[in-house]
Amino acid sequence: MSKMNLPNKLTVFRVILIVPFVVILLGGEAGWFGNNLLIPDIAALAVFIVASLTDLIDGKIARKYNLVTNFGKFMDPLADKLLVSAALIALVDMGRIPAWVVIVIISREFIISGFRLIASDNHVVIAASYWGKFKTTFQMIMVCLMIVNLGPMFHWMQILTDIIMWIALALTVISLVDYLVKNKGVMKEQK
Repeated sequence: MSKMNLPNKLTVFRVILIVPFVVILLGGEAGWFGNNLLIPDIAALAVFIVASLTDLIDGKIARKYNLVTNFGKFMDPLADKLLVSAALIALVDMGRIPAWVVIVIISREFIISGFRLIASDNHVVIAASYWGKFKTTFQMIMVCLMIVNLGPMFHWMQILTDIIMWIALALTVISLVDYLVKNKGVMKEQK
């Protein structure tokens, strides 16, 4: 077995960061760090941003230095889904996002993952679309805004967060439809 390259190490690091991120975020809500919720929220936000940046960096390094591996092709999108799903589920528990929004977002990820599995069985690679990339960007921004909950004193921040949530939700549905329409031939039974 060959040594793991830097992009794959960054992907594994992103998965590992999910644990401290969730512990800090939910621990802050539970009062593990005292009564000041802003400090654990900022710490959780910092961990989330570092984890998100590893996604950007690992992809650039892998493409630039031709370090793309099967492990990376499998784990990189999985790590992204795990990070965002963990954040969204924690935010539901904290009452910062409606559960139905998270159900739509996570359902889309399951549908696309299943679709890619079927495509892979038919030797078809489904590349990420621009809609999918926009979706991911807005979901990350939405999560960041929801982590730092500044309360009723910053009403404008809640309005901005709600707008970003609706955009992320719309892009989630649009990107799903885009994937399905562009790749509808994948679902046809092979004879």
